[in-house]
Amino acid sequence: MIEVILLERIERLGPMGQVVKVRPGFARNFLLPTKKALRATKANMEIFEKQKAALEAQNAAQRAEAEKRATKMDNLKFVIIRQASESGMLFGSVSARDVAEAAKDVGQALERHQVQIDTPIKTLGLFPVKVKLHPEVTIKVTVNVARSQDEAIMQAEKGVALVKAAAALAEAEAEKAAIEAIGKEAAAPAAAAEAPAEAEAAEPKKVKKPRAKKAAEPKED
Repeated sequence: MIEVILLERIERLGPMGQVVKVRPGFARNFLLPTKKALRATKANMEIFEKQKAALEAQNAAQRAEAEKRATKMDNLKFVIIRQASESGMLFGSVSARDVAEAAKDVGQALERHQVQIDTPIKTLGLFPVKVKLHPEVTIKVTVNVARSQDEAIMQAEKGVALVKAAAALAEAEAEKAAIEAIGKEAAAPAAAAEAPAEAEAAEPKKVKKPRAKKAAEPKED
């Protein structure tokens, strides 16, 4: 681990001016080349203290500009057209670069490093995506992934992927049919039991006629 001085707020690390310990690779490949941090040497600490006021003023101006953009961009919807299977699975996935390109198509300049996709987008539908306009200003946009512009419009109106809506409708209809079938099966034995009773009630009972008594034969004297 090495110590660096943060030149701006870094998520999960700390605010500007804080000295933190990070992995050498993270510092060498990201923090130092992008000028987001300095090695925490005595000389760099003195340089930072001299430039601190200017850095804070610059950061405040950049934050104000980002907040202004945020009011216009927050909750925007970006359409991305992709090929997909009938089940809605994409032939590939949507990347941060794709979202940045979709933003430019509607006149919003974004860099791919500003786009944060927490869960890979591999299906059609509407997906919330975080966009970091400034280290202290983050907004959410919606990525509408569809197979055509018409499908994208319908998804935006329904608020859900069309394939998911169709699947939900089919599932509901299947469940309804199953419930009706169970009801019919339960009703069948009861109907069968009632049928003989009704038939017996409808059939008139046979009245037994009394047998005629034989005439008594005369006794012989």
